[in-house]
Amino acid sequence: MPTALIAEDEDLLATHLRQELKALWPALDIVAMATHGEEAVTLALRHQPEVCFLDIRMPGMTGLEAAALLADEWPDGTPFPLLVFVTAYDQFALQAFERAAVDYLLKPVQRERLAQTVTRLQAALAQRQAPPATLASAIDQLRGLLGVQAASPKPAGGGPVAPLRHLQVGVGDAIVLVPLDEVVYLEAADKYVRVMTADQEYLVRISLRELLPQLDAQRFWQVHRGHIVHVDAIDRVHRDDTGKLTLRLRHRPEKLAVSRMYGHLFKAM
Repeated sequence: MPTALIAEDEDLLATHLRQELKALWPALDIVAMATHGEEAVTLALRHQPEVCFLDIRMPGMTGLEAAALLADEWPDGTPFPLLVFVTAYDQFALQAFERAAVDYLLKPVQRERLAQTVTRLQAALAQRQAPPATLASAIDQLRGLLGVQAASPKPAGGGPVAPLRHLQVGVGDAIVLVPLDEVVYLEAADKYVRVMTADQEYLVRISLRELLPQLDAQRFWQVHRGHIVHVDAIDRVHRDDTGKLTLRLRHRPEKLAVSRMYGHLFKAM
């Protein structure tokens, strides 16, 4: 019996999608319902459904971020779920469909359109590749969708703007300008970013997601959903027996794990 998870923060929409799926695909077992991205990841790892319906816009972690985290934490040798993104934004939905999802659904979900999705999912489940191939493919597609190598931000006028050169950090009643050349790595800390230099630590009131597009993508690499590292500060990359990567830094004692989503950045020449 095929299994599925629905992640949707609006109760009425979640119930409607579940009822429509029951009518169109009676054999489908909805094994879990999640109301936000973190819960979706937790329940998906617990139940390992074959299909995940993910609302793109959810509180906290988005559906796209949940899918990326799920890909990082998914157990080896287990088929990765087929992804269907649900969104109220047509342009975003098309982008998701073309790059990462088996299909997409626009809100409010229409039965005729959902029937097409069900047909696609049934066909995809019947033709699934071996588990390693499906996981690798999902990671490649999600990487493209999330824009792992963030482009420079664009101003309202159009052209690209120069990446940040300093971070303005509030320290007591003063503002300290921290040159980005001195930053070893950046770490997510809820709604803040922890800025780590060789001998100092600062806290900046901005999320890692907001800061990333403002950095020079050639010099600062995201290696995990919670870490961005200055490339020049990397001493070496260690690969263990399971293939997991860990970074050793030149000026800090911490070791940083590299998630599956970003392992492609480190390849021997």
